Amino acid sequence: MITMLSRTKQFLRQHNYRYEKSYIRPLMAPESVYVFKFGHDSLNNRVIIRYGHTWTGRQRINEIDLRLHKQKHPRVFQNEADMLDYLEAHLAEREQRHADHSTNPEKV
Repeated sequence: MITMLSRTKQFLRQHNYRYEKSYIRPLMAPESVYVFKFGHDSLNNRVIIRYGHTWTGRQRINEIDLRLHKQKHPRVFQNEADMLDYLEAHLAEREQRHADHSTNPEKV
């Protein structure tokens, strides 16, 4: 599982995000959960990975939930590449909006 999230960790480090990871093994459910909290100032974004194991022992991702800014309804992805594509597009759009607000003089 750790190698599956290596691209996500690398992406977060490149964009100066702090992150914290934790592992949850539910008692009654067959799948395990890996929680990844990240953010610039506060860790208010989460990636929740639900995964299981195949009969050969390999790890298989069942679902990736991305909750930005403590959303109630997450965006669901099937693999890490789709989630990273969304994050890159969302981050570029957010940086563009931030740059537009800082360059526009306020009307008084």
